[in-house]
Amino acid sequence: MSNKQSNNLVDKFRTTSRQYSDASIFMHEAIARKAGLSGADHKYLGLILQHKELTAGDISKLTGLTTGAVTGLIDRLEKKKLLKRQFTKDDRRKVIIIPNPENSMKLLQPIFSELQQKTTDLIASFTEKEIQIIERYFTEATTIMNETTDNLNNK
Repeated sequence: MSNKQSNNLVDKFRTTSRQYSDASIFMHEAIARKAGLSGADHKYLGLILQHKELTAGDISKLTGLTTGAVTGLIDRLEKKKLLKRQFTKDDRRKVIIIPNPENSMKLLQPIFSELQQKTTDLIASFTEKEIQIIERYFTEATTIMNETTDNLNNK
């Protein structure tokens, strides 16, 4: 493959990747609005739901948000009963954030069910080798984005 062909492939891939990224942001914003959340709160809730419990400091470290912004996030999600604050027995100043997966799924599952089915059908149309290649791309691209995020947050 010539250098020009290689550059064209990379350009086409970058365009497609950017379109995917944009469509993902717009879709998640629409899902969030439908659920009565902001786009950011919706995505942060998804992150919080991956844990059994966290502290506000843990959320701040995971997201790069200031502790004040995390407090606002927790307030908004707690008001919707999507998580709760629980004081520790040893130190009542320390608060543990407990996600409420049941309420979260009750809110989001009706919105996601069609998307999940369509995505499952799409994945089933690929060979195992193709799925491994796509998975490798997403895994390595996620690492690059996480490194970039860390560098930007720490400068």
